[in-house]
Amino acid sequence: MWRRLQMIFQRKFKITLLFLLLLALLVHLAMDLALSATPRPCGCDAKAPKASGIPSGSSMLASPKKLSLRILQDFSGSNGSLEKSSRPQRAGPHTRAGEPGIRRQSREGNVGRTEGSKLAALFDHPLYNIPIPEVTEKDKLFVVNPMEKFSLRSSGSDEWVSSSKAETVLPTGKTAYDTYPTWLKFHVGINRYELYPRRDPLMPTLLRDLATQRIVSSDFERHNAEIAAFHLDRILDFRRIPPVSGRLVNITKEIRDITTDKKLAKTFFISPAGNVCFYGECSYYCSTEHALCGKPDRLEGSMAALLPDKTLAKRRSWRSPWRRSYHKSKKAEWELNPNYCAQVRETPPYNRGHRLLDLIDMTVLDFLMGNMDRHHYETFEKFGNDTFLLHLDNGRGFGTHSRDELSILAPLRQCCSIKKSTYLRLQLLATQPYRLSDLLREALATDPLAPILAEPHLRALDRRLGKVLEAVGRCLAGAARPEEVLVDDVGSRV
Repeated sequence: MWRRLQMIFQRKFKITLLFLLLLALLVHLAMDLALSATPRPCGCDAKAPKASGIPSGSSMLASPKKLSLRILQDFSGSNGSLEKSSRPQRAGPHTRAGEPGIRRQSREGNVGRTEGSKLAALFDHPLYNIPIPEVTEKDKLFVVNPMEKFSLRSSGSDEWVSSSKAETVLPTGKTAYDTYPTWLKFHVGINRYELYPRRDPLMPTLLRDLATQRIVSSDFERHNAEIAAFHLDRILDFRRIPPVSGRLVNITKEIRDITTDKKLAKTFFISPAGNVCFYGECSYYCSTEHALCGKPDRLEGSMAALLPDKTLAKRRSWRSPWRRSYHKSKKAEWELNPNYCAQVRETPPYNRGHRLLDLIDMTVLDFLMGNMDRHHYETFEKFGNDTFLLHLDNGRGFGTHSRDELSILAPLRQCCSIKKSTYLRLQLLATQPYRLSDLLREALATDPLAPILAEPHLRALDRRLGKVLEAVGRCLAGAARPEEVLVDDVGSRV
């Protein structure tokens, strides 16, 4: 009798379990069908079409020949003033005052503050007004037809269109340049020597658009680090990081409800706490364990202006000679060989030009913000080896303010060389009127998510700056020829 009851119970349990599994499967199928069938207002950007008549690597892009702006806009993905990439950080909306990386303060007077501005005084300093070489046609990333203009559909559509069926757009408006959206002006302004000019009149509009315009892609990194890295790069006068602005994103209205990517849409879910979450698709981090969650659907993030499409402006990725081994027991060669720099100097592209000095500039930037993750860097292929390095992917910076990772400075300490202009600016930023922490604090105060960094992170900048100057000082003290340590790139211009 007991065995019979036990068998009946087991049979009912199995049937119940099977029923629950079937019910869960039906619920998932119903949700998928509802998601794909529900009409959504398409506020997202379509994938960039292939350039008509412009194959990848075409000589048309590398020559001074005029390039149709229609080709540029076809690869933009958006005309909403700007191409943008979002970098929402999961911890953004959950942080509180007093936690690492966050400092709460009043935002009154943050925007438009000029009276007594240390930043304004810095950018007026002679070291920040050294002219770049004359920019010729071959030094421009894009050489466009100056007579070509664009206009929008009167219906309010987000697509750039020609006012005729011709491939080029008929003139409208006062000047051709006035008809360009801000992101296009940014792209057209890129040249061999700089990503954007020092006194760029586009910058306020560019940053404002980043904080308000539509989001086209996302990444998983520390959003406040990306924001701070952009402003630090600008204060150092490198100007090699695309503009970045903070933003409070409504992931329901600004991502989930407008995406046409069904795979992305399927990664959205509601957490047990009632928050809207998603994890997207990528090679790593994209799982429910690393989901980005709003509170309930608000999420702090950073928006970075995307660079021109690689089909139009090819970029080359370079492995850093001082990259880390990322191995628990195996060290990289530069960690074992104190004369490692000597062999780097004999290896292209570091054996001529200013490539090695540019890499040391990047080293200084990374040390100041504590970024140990610089294993690659990029350059625009059109300019060959005679151009600046792009300082991309800075989300690993500003992590631990109490630790100064001196191994990041290995290129400077081993090569004992630095641009004279960089050294003079670093000396200036160590003085009271132009203290680096004060300048970055002022710059970050204008961001929509201000405050961006906690005070300990700002104080760490001054401490680390002192260590960079000490390293250069030791090189100068032991150098038979000081001009080999401070490589003159300014001449008599300062």
